[in-house]
This record gives sequence, C-alpha cells and structure tokens, in this order.
Amino acid sequence: MERFEVRRGVAKSLGGNAGLEKLATKYFEQVSAGIDGGFNASFGILTNITANYSDDGKLVVDVKQMKGQELQSLLDSDDGREKAMASRTRWSSFLDAATGYDAKKRGDKAKEAAKKVSKAKGNIRQAQKFMSMSSSLDEQTLEQAADLIMQVEKKLEEGNGTRALSLSKQLNKLIEG
Repeated sequence: MERFEVRRGVAKSLGGNAGLEKLATKYFEQVSAGIDGGFNASFGILTNITANYSDDGKLVVDVKQMKGQELQSLLDSDDGREKAMASRTRWSSFLDAATGYDAKKRGDKAKEAAKKVSKAKGNIRQAQKFMSMSSSLDEQTLEQAADLIMQVEKKLEEGNGTRALSLSKQLNKLIEG
C-alpha cells in the first residue's frame, strides 16, 4: 500500500473517488467501483490495482504485479515486452493525472514526508530523554508531555507526518519551556 501527496484541488477537480474511477478507465482495463470508493482495475503486468482518495487528501494505492513464471511467460510471448512497458507507462501517466505531480515531484514529496516523520520521531526521543534527566519538570508538565507524545504517535500511525511534526515541536517547546 502506498500513499501519494495530491496537489491541492486535483481530487476535487476530478470529482473525488467517482472521478478517480472515471480517470482509471483511460489507463486500465476491467475498471470497477471500489468498496471504499475509488476503483479496482488491471492492465498488463499490473494484475490488481486498487486506489482511492483518503479523507486527508492523499491518493492511496495498492498494486499487485505479475511475478516469477507468470511474468516470464508474458515477457516471452509476442509483444510481451511492449505490454510490460505499456503497463509501466500507463501507471506513471495515471499517477501524474491523479496526483497532479510528475514522477520527480512525487519523489520529492515522498522524501519531504519521510523527513517530517523522522524529525517528529527524533523530537519524541529528545523530549523523553530530557524528561528522564530533568528534575525541574512538574507533574502537570509531564502529563501534558505524555499526552502530546501520544498525539504525535497517533498522527504517525495515521500517516500524517505534517501534523505529527507540528505536535512534536509543541512538545519540545513545552519541555524546554
């Protein structure tokens, strides 16, 4: 399962998950409505594609590809390599249209999101270390810090690195206060 940042306004301009399903018909075959909105489809080496826009505006996709002997059989068949290349091209073009970002920008956004997650986790470790070493923090501050740590961890589990980072900064301000 992968999550992609979506340029502001793209999901709305497509019409949300219903529009995402319509967009998929341009790139894939056997497109059907998904359980949680979005769609299910396939094309070439991409045997099962599911995608939808999440509540927080990200594109959530799960893709299963041919592997092993099945893939080798396709590649060895007439026009097999062309079908495989067409699958990758269509996948990339679909992601461009569904996210509003090209491959380079999607990569940059993923790196940016990973940095936020890493920084938030580092801020938690730093706060916990400071809390364990400090004798000057009162009970109320320690309780507020513990609550903020739980909130940060929850946002990290949800995949919301931006909010996790901002909460972790609040945590540091509270502790260093």
